[in-house]
Amino acid sequence: MGSYQILVLDLDGTLTNSKKEITKPTLEALLDIQQQGKKVVLASGRPTQGVFPLAKELHLSDYGGYILSFNGGRITDCRSGQIIYNRILPADVYHPTFELAKKYADQGVDILTYDDENIISGICPNQYSELESRINHMKIKRVENFPDYINFPVNKFLGTGSPEIITKLKDELSAHFRSYLNLYCSDPFFLEIMPQSIDKAHSLQKLLNSIGLTSNEMICCGDGYNDITMIESAGLGVAMANAQPLVLEKADYITKSNDEDGILHVINQFMR
Repeated sequence: MGSYQILVLDLDGTLTNSKKEITKPTLEALLDIQQQGKKVVLASGRPTQGVFPLAKELHLSDYGGYILSFNGGRITDCRSGQIIYNRILPADVYHPTFELAKKYADQGVDILTYDDENIISGICPNQYSELESRINHMKIKRVENFPDYINFPVNKFLGTGSPEIITKLKDELSAHFRSYLNLYCSDPFFLEIMPQSIDKAHSLQKLLNSIGLTSNEMICCGDGYNDITMIESAGLGVAMANAQPLVLEKADYITKSNDEDGILHVINQFMR
C-alpha cells in the first residue's frame, strides 16, 4: 500500500466534480500526501493555462508537482516553471488539417488551437468550442486564416462538433495522415489532433524517467478515452465510477464517482 509515490489525476470528470470544483475533503487529502513527500501530477487535455488555477489551488509549486497538459504534449515543473518535455505539431499539417475540417463547416465543425492567453478558433465557434472556453477560463479569438495565423509552435489542434460529425472528421484525417498524427476523442465531441505517438502514458514515462520513479510506483486516475493509455501503464490504474465503459474495462480498480469524492477514496485506500 505504501509503495505508491506519485498520483496522476485527470481533471474533468475525475479530480473535479460536476461543478468543476475540487471538494474540500479531497483538497485536504491531496495537500496531506504532498506534505508526506508524494508527488501529484495534473494530467489533462487542457492547455497549460487552463490547468494553472487547479495547480495553484493544490500548491503544486510549493510541493514540486507537475502539469501534464495538451494530453501529454507538454510537461511543466510547477516549482521551477520549467518546461521539461514539449512536443509540437509539425507545421506541414496546419493547412491540410484545416482544409479537411473546413469541409464540415456547414455541419457545425470548428477547429481550435491555443496561444498563451486565448483559444484560437479557425472556423466558427460552436457550443463545444464555448464549453472548451468555459472549462479553461480562456477567451475565444476567431481568426480569418487559421493556418497562416499560427506562426508559433502549438502542441495540438482540437476539432469540436457533434459526435457523428466528429467521427467523420476523425476518419478522414486518419485516412489522410495515417500514423503521422495521433488522433483520438477525449469526449465524443472533442477530437484531439496530436503529434505522432503523444498521449498521456508516453509523456508520463518521460516524467518518471526524469525524476527516478517507476510506473509501479504510480497511480493514474481518469474517466475518459484519453485516460486509457495512462491507466493501462500505471502500477494501479483507476477508473472513476462515472467513467466511459471502455475505461471501466481497462482499469485495475474502480473508485467512487467524481461527485462522491472518488479521488479521496483512492488516497485513503492506497496512499495512507
